[in-house]
Amino acid sequence: MSLMKKTSVLLVVVAGLLWLPLAASAGISSAKNSDPNPPAKKLAETVSMITGVAISPLLGVGAVGAYNYFQAKTPEEKAQLPWFANPWFWTPALLLVGACFLKDTAGIALPTVLKKPFDVADSCEHKLSGLVATAAFVPIAAAIFHSPHAEGASVASLGFAAIDLHWLYNALMVPFAMVAFFIVFLASNAINILILLSPFTMVDAALKGFRTALLASVVGTSFVNPWIGALWAVIIILLSWLIAGWSFRLSHFGVAFIWDFVTGRRHRFRPDDKANKMFLGAKIQKVSTRTYGKLSRNEQGELIFNYRPWLLFPPRMLILPAGNYETGRGLFYSEIMRVEGDSAKTVMLLPPRYRGHEEEITKLYQLGGTRDVGIRAAWTWLKSLFGGKRAAA
Repeated sequence: MSLMKKTSVLLVVVAGLLWLPLAASAGISSAKNSDPNPPAKKLAETVSMITGVAISPLLGVGAVGAYNYFQAKTPEEKAQLPWFANPWFWTPALLLVGACFLKDTAGIALPTVLKKPFDVADSCEHKLSGLVATAAFVPIAAAIFHSPHAEGASVASLGFAAIDLHWLYNALMVPFAMVAFFIVFLASNAINILILLSPFTMVDAALKGFRTALLASVVGTSFVNPWIGALWAVIIILLSWLIAGWSFRLSHFGVAFIWDFVTGRRHRFRPDDKANKMFLGAKIQKVSTRTYGKLSRNEQGELIFNYRPWLLFPPRMLILPAGNYETGRGLFYSEIMRVEGDSAKTVMLLPPRYRGHEEEITKLYQLGGTRDVGIRAAWTWLKSLFGGKRAAA
């Protein structure tokens, strides 16, 4: 889908979902209703809240839960609060967020090798809390019309008697909110993966500072003016939608990285004689960097990469450009490179399970040899994380 089509689809959906609460709010206003939180304003606040939580799920859900708890004045009101407003949840959640903040603060002074296990744990927490929030928090937060008789929650407030469509709006809003939350979460998770893969402590700190500033901007604009906050949140959702493919591929690469690292899979792994799963390391013939698939050689001796877009769509095949290929032995993960004179360009990224098996990969694919890759290639590697270079065809 083209950039213009992606933008148009999202804007049409947002406009449609905004119409009902805006109209309901107008009906309430014309009836001189004194409700300080009409549906349109509630929707604006909800859009900002969901976007903020998607950026940092555990912090967001814990903070929203604590806020709701202290807003409830009576035991009866507290008893009706959702699960995330229970002190038994938000207290340890916020304590864990505080521990992560201390880790990030102290981590600047730690060597990269010592800091990476903590980054892996942080990334696991981010993924787990994001998945839980998508399924268990967003549907509750997005259902802004909770009572069938709530004024402004029905078409009756617009002058049509006895027609209550609050359930219909919730049925439309909740799936949209879950999708919006997920694509923003994917973008946020991509930042986490960049932190995990970066070999530079200062780059880690800069990425974490950017994520924190983004979250603060959503919260700050929402408190200043709900409409400005909602507009800024919609912009973030739109940008996340436009980079969703990049975020998904990077997130999937990160999942493979974390799983192999945590489980020590390289000690149990043996490369297959015919085809092995790995990631594309450069954009080749419109196939994007970090696309996941299987590498093999055909009968003509060509390197063939078979993959499925988004892991679900019909399989496709990419023939890698002819050339001299070698295996690069890395500190955290290895790669297959195309060597041209004195330069070597990354073509395939091998998950950590391949560490220690570089010589086997070289023999299986009949490559030109094996070499070490390290800090000298770090800057080129860092640039590839943010989009990569098109490999020569």
